[in-house]
Amino acid sequence: MKRSVALLLLLLVLSLSVEVMAQCPMCKTSLEEARKNGTEVGNSLNAGILYLLALPYSIATVFGLVWWKNLRNKKKAQNA
Repeated sequence: MKRSVALLLLLLVLSLSVEVMAQCPMCKTSLEEARKNGTEVGNSLNAGILYLLALPYSIATVFGLVWWKNLRNKKKAQNA
């Protein structure tokens, strides 16, 4: 049951990730000015935004997994 809920939540998060390619207003203004000058910086700007977005979530995920494994090991030790 827990695995199916986790899988469903993962699928929901992945299906909503299409919106991730949007920029903040300041980045959008910077991109529009660059396009007026004839340069194409959109792909690198989007990649930078995704990198800055993914790093904190990756760190939080690692800490969460370590905490969860430690909690699970403590429960197993108490039951044994």
